[in-house]
Amino acid sequence: MAMDQTAKPDDDVIRVRAMFISDAHLGTRGCQAAMLLDYLRHYDADVIYLVGDMIDGWRLRSGWYWPQLHNDVVQKLLRKVRKGARLIYVPGNHDEFLRDYVGSNFGDIEICDRAVHESADGTRMLVIHGDQFDIVMRHARWLAFLGDGAYAAALMANTWLNVARRKLGLTYWSLSAWAKLKVKDAVNFIGSFEELLASEARRHAVDGVICGHIHHAAMHDRFGVRYMNTGDWVESCTALVEHYDGRYELLRWADIVREREARAAAALPAVAVSSAVAPRKAA
Repeated sequence: MAMDQTAKPDDDVIRVRAMFISDAHLGTRGCQAAMLLDYLRHYDADVIYLVGDMIDGWRLRSGWYWPQLHNDVVQKLLRKVRKGARLIYVPGNHDEFLRDYVGSNFGDIEICDRAVHESADGTRMLVIHGDQFDIVMRHARWLAFLGDGAYAAALMANTWLNVARRKLGLTYWSLSAWAKLKVKDAVNFIGSFEELLASEARRHAVDGVICGHIHHAAMHDRFGVRYMNTGDWVESCTALVEHYDGRYELLRWADIVREREARAAAALPAVAVSSAVAPRKAA
C-alpha cells in the first residue's frame, strides 16, 4: 500500500478502487478545505471522480477568494494523478466554465459531461453532477443565483453560531442542512430530484447513478435502481468510495474526525497521570 507523502509516517492510507467527491465549492468561505484535505491524506484511489462544483466559478466572478488551503486541495489531487491515479472531472453548474472543455484529456485528467463507472462486481453506474435535473436551474436560472446568495448568507450565520457552540463545548450543527430537511417543499424537491436521476439511470440502461448538486448525501434503492449522492464539502463533508470488492461506502468525514479526536482525548489523561507519577532522577 502506497504511503501518502504528506501524511505522517504512522498514518495508514486506505486504498480504494474509486472515490467520488463533489460540491467542494473551492473559492468560497464556506468550503471546508481543511476537512477535505484531511480526507485526501487518508484515502488513495485508482480512479478519482470529481462530480461537479469542485470550484465555485459563480462566487469567484463576484469576488476573488482563494486561500492557501484551497490551493493545497488542488495540489493534493494533482499529486495523486502524478502517482498514477486516473482523474475524471464531471463539471457542475458552479464550475460550468469547464464544460467548454468536455471531451478534452489533459494527461490523466479527463473532462466529460457524464461518465459510466463499472464497479468491481460488474454493475454500471452513471456518474453525473445532476444540475440538469434541477427544475430551478433549467427554468429559472436567475432564481438559482438568488438562492445561491441566500445559501451563502445561511452558511455565514451558521459559522458564527458554531463559534458560539464551540465555546460552550457543543458539537457542530448545520443550520441550512436542518432547514432543508424541515421544510416540506425542500423534502419534496429532494425526493423528486432523486426520482429523476433514477429515471435517467434506467434510460441509460445502467444499474444506478452517482451524483451531487443538492448537498444531500444518500445511498438507497428506493426507485428501483441504486441512487448514491456524494453530498458536499461545505456542510456535511461526505464522500463516496468503492472498495475492491465492489462495495460502496458513504464516508461522513466530520463524524470520523470527531471520533478520532475523541479517541485521542481519551488517551490524554493516562499519559498525563503516568508522567505525573514518574519518579524523579536522583540528584
